[in-house]
Amino acid sequence: MRLLPAERFFASIIALMALLDVSLILIKGVSTDWRGYALPACGALALIAGGQYYRVCRGEERIALALIASGLFIIFTLVASIFNYMLLPIRTAPFDLMLVSFDAHFGYSWPDAVALAAEWPTVARALFFVYFSSLPQLVFVVLLLGFAGKADALWHFLLTGVLGVMGCIAIWFVFPTFGPSTLYTLSPEVLAKIDLGVTPEYGAELLRLGRDGPTYISPANVLGLIGFPSFHTVMACMSVVFLARFKWIMPFAVLLNIAMVPAILVHGGHHLSDVFGGIVMFGLAYLLAGKLLVRLSASGRGEADIKASPAR
Repeated sequence: MRLLPAERFFASIIALMALLDVSLILIKGVSTDWRGYALPACGALALIAGGQYYRVCRGEERIALALIASGLFIIFTLVASIFNYMLLPIRTAPFDLMLVSFDAHFGYSWPDAVALAAEWPTVARALFFVYFSSLPQLVFVVLLLGFAGKADALWHFLLTGVLGVMGCIAIWFVFPTFGPSTLYTLSPEVLAKIDLGVTPEYGAELLRLGRDGPTYISPANVLGLIGFPSFHTVMACMSVVFLARFKWIMPFAVLLNIAMVPAILVHGGHHLSDVFGGIVMFGLAYLLAGKLLVRLSASGRGEADIKASPAR
């Protein structure tokens, strides 16, 4: 198997996290949908194998980059979500009331934001789809950078995501928050006008998980546990910054992810503080990923962007 230094580093993180996941599952005795996790994992491994074929046998490095990065990205999302669940139950009371107090200084209230959105059902529905576009956006960026042969940018992007996820999980572990949906009861009139991404029932389940921990985990019913910092905000920043390399799509990416902010607040059930925290987390992850990539590239100069000429 021929892997670039950044790919080896990424794969080693996945392997270590997967080992930790399995150990925690066995120690805690949590029932697990192994088949549910195995199916996407096998699909991801098939992508990696296909990438190796195109790299080693066909010399098609652009296709190899896109396939290998996509496969590693899928597996990382699986092991990271399991690891987040294995940190439950939380050991301290959530700090959401503190963030509500902070947001009040800026005049922000989640129930008021939802009530306002509910008065504009078409806009609210559009924001619902914007909110759930985050993951498809990341996949699109991976494929675009890969097929464009921008290896350095691709691995800077993925390493930013890895460090962003790990940073968000670490902060959430010591400063747990689940969002304002766990604090407020919305009126039936408001709920009748808007289909929220994060419903009051969703918030209640987050509180139960935080209190009791999971008894069964499956990719079919995984919830977003982290309130502060908002990883959705990290993902939005990642999409905008890395798509800036492509002028033809940059305006659309900016507009879409500007709309992501109210989508995160309303449909994601987030505090305004979560968004601020996500922006800061992205900045830190981006800078650290850049420094890490320089070190990794020093051991393999072949990670520079591929020339526009076709591979031989």
